[in-house]
Amino acid sequence: MKKYNWLISLLIVVIIGCKETPSEITDSYVYLQKEGREKKDWQIIWQDSFDGAHLDTTKWTLIPPNNADWGKHMSTNQQCYSITDGRLFLNGIINPDTLSDSRPFLTAGIYSKGKFAFQYGKIEIRAKLDCAQGAWPAMWMLAEQKKYGAYPKNGEIDIMEHLNFDDIIYQTTHSYYTLELKQKNYPPHHGTAKVDITQFNIYGLESYPDKLVFTLNGKETFRYPMFKGVDSSQWPYDQPFYILIDQQLGGSWVGEVNAADLPVQMIVDYVKVYQ
Repeated sequence: MKKYNWLISLLIVVIIGCKETPSEITDSYVYLQKEGREKKDWQIIWQDSFDGAHLDTTKWTLIPPNNADWGKHMSTNQQCYSITDGRLFLNGIINPDTLSDSRPFLTAGIYSKGKFAFQYGKIEIRAKLDCAQGAWPAMWMLAEQKKYGAYPKNGEIDIMEHLNFDDIIYQTTHSYYTLELKQKNYPPHHGTAKVDITQFNIYGLESYPDKLVFTLNGKETFRYPMFKGVDSSQWPYDQPFYILIDQQLGGSWVGEVNAADLPVQMIVDYVKVYQ
């Protein structure tokens, strides 16, 4: 009997060892989807369910403040983020100490820059969004290796953006083609989707060599295809992208922040990436 158990165990090891992996990994953290994977079942390649007591710094970095419209209130202040019961909380708060930091508001975000990026595949982020005047939670992606030069030549993929108290989300692509050449309708570069903001939802994207497919709770909501015969800057999405998740506050698009509505938070349950 022991002989047969040993043979079964060996067979399992051989089967697992022979299982096709969906990715080629470069630089130890950049996952390139193997050719021909588009017609095969998705396999999970990377995830975080926030089960630890602290942010996993092998996967994420807190986003530092920057001069962009979305980043002026970013902070590493510990009051702006926490992990509790397997969920990540990204908070937008009134600054408790304007003597050491003069900004009126602080908020947090995380990104996988320099730690994880992927070329083609599927990403799903399960999260719940709070509402407030001036709240601008976002889940998005930027190019890791800057194949085509400076922004916006490498593109930006906005998986989800939510404004204020809206009952819709925005799903958008930006590039040199849309921003500098103003080609926003050929093809249309953004869509909206109705969302129950009181619930956890799964915000997703499927990235292919010839299209980006945006999803909400597993259903397609918007598609951005690669076009032939147009300026080549229309399709910078053939390279690895990293993930950003942030609870933004204020800006020219979302408007002024109402301090009476704060604190506000985005609660992230998990992030899963497949190829």
